This record gives sequence, C-alpha cells and structure tokens, in this order.
Amino acid sequence: QVQLVESGGGLVQPGGSLRLSCAASGGVFSILVLAWYRQVPGKQRELVAGISPGGNTNYADSVKGRFTISRNNAENTVYLQMNSLKPEDTAAYYCKGRPTFSSREYWGQGTQVTVSS
Repeated sequence: QVQLVESGGGLVQPGGSLRLSCAASGGVFSILVLAWYRQVPGKQRELVAGISPGGNTNYADSVKGRFTISRNNAENTVYLQMNSLKPEDTAAYYCKGRPTFSSREYWGQGTQVTVSS
C-alpha cells in the first residue's frame, strides 16, 4: 500500500513560483510511475506532468516551459516546480503513483494552488 502526501500549495501572485512536493511511503518508490494532476471544480482532473522510474518526463502543452517535474528516489519524493504561474493554473494539485508492474493507482489528498493578485 502506497501512501502519498502532497505539500507546498498556497497563494501566489501571477508570474510567481511554487514548488510542490509529494512524499511517498509504504512501497518501493523507485519503481513508481509518478505524475501530477490538477482539477478545478466542475472539470475533469487533467494530467500536468509525469515522470517514469528512469526519469523520462512528459508535460501538458499548457505548462511546457514553465513547470518541471523531478524525483528524488533517495528521499522518496516527487516535485513539481512551477514558474511563471498564471491565474488559469489555479487548481487542486494531486500526486499519483503507479507501480510499473501494476495497473493500481495511488493518489494523494491534494494541495490547493491559487494564483491571484
């Protein structure tokens, strides 16, 4: 059983930066395919960025060049560095993990990011 706990959300002005963290426990972190999703009320949860166990990354077009996903296997943590934030980035951000050998997905509880002046 993998537990994921996000942190780092908050209120930031447009153009600002935040770094989200997602700490994992209860599993073998190095074999997890990890991703950040976000959701606003009334809309579907959408993929923001993903990272494979080997470090390959992918991003939504809307965040390319502004967000960076990374992982630290020694610390069992995945990060999302968010720069040049826009009001449309406002959402609840969720961390997801899936072992490479399984279709089972594990989700964190989410952290709110609000971009507003």
